[in-house]
Amino acid sequence: MPAESSMSPAPQNKASKTPELEVIELTTKLNNASHEYYILDKPTLSDTEYDKLFRRLQALEELHPELRQPDSPTLRIGTEPQSLLAKHTHLQPMLSLGNAFDDKELKDWEDRNIRLLGGSAQLSSSGYVTELKIDGAAVSITYENGLLVRGSTRGNGTIGEDITPNIRTVRDVPLRLKGNFPTGQIEVRGEIYFPFDQFEKMNNERVKASEPVFANPRNAAAGSLRQLDPKISSSRPLRFYGYSAVTKDGDSLPFKSQWDLLQALSSWGIPTAPNKQLCYTMDEVIQWCADTEQKLRAELNFAIDGGVVKVNSLSLQSELGVVGGRDPRWAIARKFAPDIAETKLLAIEVNVGRTGQLNPYAVLEAVEIGGTTVRLATLHNQDIIREKDLRVGDIVQVKRAGDVIPQVIGPVPEKRDGTQKPWSMPSVCPKCGTPVVKDADLVAIYCPNLACGGRQLEAMVYFASRGAMDIRGLSYARIEALLANKLISDIGDIYSLTKESLLTLDGFKEKSAQNLYDAIQASKTQPLARLITGLGIPHVGEIAAKLLARHFGSMEALQSATVEQLEGVRGLGGVIAQSVNLFFNDTSTTALLNKLSAAGVNMVEAGAASSGGALAGQTVVITGTLPTLSRLAATELIESHGGRVTSSVSKATTFVLAGEEAGSKLEKAQQLNIEVINEADLFQRIGS
Repeated sequence: MPAESSMSPAPQNKASKTPELEVIELTTKLNNASHEYYILDKPTLSDTEYDKLFRRLQALEELHPELRQPDSPTLRIGTEPQSLLAKHTHLQPMLSLGNAFDDKELKDWEDRNIRLLGGSAQLSSSGYVTELKIDGAAVSITYENGLLVRGSTRGNGTIGEDITPNIRTVRDVPLRLKGNFPTGQIEVRGEIYFPFDQFEKMNNERVKASEPVFANPRNAAAGSLRQLDPKISSSRPLRFYGYSAVTKDGDSLPFKSQWDLLQALSSWGIPTAPNKQLCYTMDEVIQWCADTEQKLRAELNFAIDGGVVKVNSLSLQSELGVVGGRDPRWAIARKFAPDIAETKLLAIEVNVGRTGQLNPYAVLEAVEIGGTTVRLATLHNQDIIREKDLRVGDIVQVKRAGDVIPQVIGPVPEKRDGTQKPWSMPSVCPKCGTPVVKDADLVAIYCPNLACGGRQLEAMVYFASRGAMDIRGLSYARIEALLANKLISDIGDIYSLTKESLLTLDGFKEKSAQNLYDAIQASKTQPLARLITGLGIPHVGEIAAKLLARHFGSMEALQSATVEQLEGVRGLGGVIAQSVNLFFNDTSTTALLNKLSAAGVNMVEAGAASSGGALAGQTVVITGTLPTLSRLAATELIESHGGRVTSSVSKATTFVLAGEEAGSKLEKAQQLNIEVINEADLFQRIGS
């Protein structure tokens, strides 16, 4: 459970508790919360609530030191281990970290260190190392002459629990160090964590086996490590990142800096977390924190709750020392706004997508997550609701990272009081009242009415979206207004709009009406692949649309293609072929395409059936901001020369196209020794 820096206590009034009583109550409550967090792995107090109470207790103890209780959580690290696992004493204490919640507190931390060191010169020459603060389970792993001999939980910081058999099951943890490792005993510290995708997969499997689901990845990691049977730990795909190493005497490691230590860990075969950075000024540190919280966090496949800032020089670390045997002065955690919170599930409602699919979503009691107020969250489909056993009225955990759509992780069953009610999908469409149907795989439920108002709205929004026809200014609200005023009834009608008709709507002025009219006209020249995407054919996304456009070359050829001809397109399967054939055999589709063609919308693909090209057969990943090309333009350029663009780096990647502020994809490419090129290199390769 995180420890906090001090703050001034709220002013007391006549009706408030006495300082003595409040100190006793806070001490008891925080110790109970710490026991639930570290020992039971079932926290009932959120990190945010704990932080607030901890800071209040610190402030009271600073004003009234005589009131500090012998078991105050401000005097110790963690909680005493209590299990059947054997005890293990760490070579050196595993310290906790003080916290900074904003940029000012980071600067205050630096100013305190400058005063202690008698000036800023030493810190300026040392710099700082910034690392991700992984929300997992802290462990220490002891190596003797390069061989793993002990694994332990953090415990109370001095004594942990021996989990050696379980640590050995974590595939990231080397059983033997590589390279030029130190002789004798060395203790590597790090975090065991659960990747998000594996966590979701494991919870789904537990539901199918009628086993209780884990509330969050941190609980799952901690619980897995403390199993008495290593076979259970082995069945769970835990991962590990190391961040430090110590010896018993503290002087035998041949490093001068934290950065050197991290590089050494990697050379020994110890994985270290991505996105670490060597910074030379506090301004660089602050920028790293902002970029990590606002951009990188959403891309990670594991949970973080902040960043860790460390004075780089190990000699300065030793000089700065530790506060009260607890918090090192040379390191601090920059806490981020939580991306997981608990709130009440008020209702489960349904909207109708562009293909007619009914999509349930959660209506939540407003809660702040990651600096944003969240009231709605996706639920995907009824099977997921059933698997997670979500009930209206539940207290649920909701996750939001960066710009990712909020998602309900699952319920908190222990907070149920019997008033919660199960939910089921409606039997008729909530928009038009048509009886719904199930698709063949019994997961998705559809409204079959092609004229359904819900379908038409979502279809038009999708048609105008950036990945399809890219009609700038044709927003969700404007499409709703156009439908309400009966100016359009399907996507073909968009091209019959005039500037004069737009001016009849509220909110439109001469310039805005002209801009939207111009955007609509400009979209007529979009490639055929964009038009196919915008039609919203079930199972056909941007990649399948490009394959179809290039293979057939024109909308006319695609319309007349048989199922067999469609199945012959490399990269398409039988499901897509059947879906495309069914779509184009519908009379309403023919009428729509005739309307679009008459309006002058492009129906031909310029680069059709191009199987060659300078990048033929090559797989490319794009990361960062390129000097002149947008992400979409770069993708189309690569694909027009025969290449294939994917979203993640793997051994199958031919090269990575990197621009400014390239993130974890660049780091992974370097780890896998995959070629990295810039925009100029790309132009040279394609002869442009």
